Amino acid sequence: MTDAEKTPIDHLVDGAVDLFVYAPIGLFFEAPNLLPKLAAQGRVHANNARLFGQFAVKHGEAEMRRRVGDVEQQAVGLLKMFGLLPDEDDADSSPGAAAAPATTPRSTASPAVTRGLEPVAGNGEAPSGPAADELAIPDYDSLSASQVVTRLEGLSPDELEALRAYEAAHRGRKTILNKVAQLQE
Repeated sequence: MTDAEKTPIDHLVDGAVDLFVYAPIGLFFEAPNLLPKLAAQGRVHANNARLFGQFAVKHGEAEMRRRVGDVEQQAVGLLKMFGLLPDEDDADSSPGAAAAPATTPRSTASPAVTRGLEPVAGNGEAPSGPAADELAIPDYDSLSASQVVTRLEGLSPDELEALRAYEAAHRGRKTILNKVAQLQE
């Protein structure tokens, strides 16, 4: 019977016989020759997969470090904006800049993030200047720099000077000090 005379069922039966009878017999006799070739190809594929994995890990690590750095910069910016962290040029010129950075247990934050979380004060002494309750802005210590700046307009020159002295002696927030200097001109 030729292929043209076979029905679809005959083709299906022939395929099943090839798959389940002749292929295992051929594999049995050819396995000693095929195994070394298959093992060599397997080694090549495994090495390629390892190299690709190493590349992916290195690239992923670099991307992760970049993104963590971006998040750290944003966190530092927010801490500075809220006055919990002095600006770099304020920290370098403030009397408390030489103090050791504050540390957080089990923290992986860089010193730039943890430095300055305490109010800026000079050499461990009590800060000088007016007391917070003497300032023209109520609850001054609980306010962020942006909240203080919006309340500076309309203060008298004496009130501005008292506030400037208090801020310089305590937290040294550049945003507030710059705005006070602007208003005092």
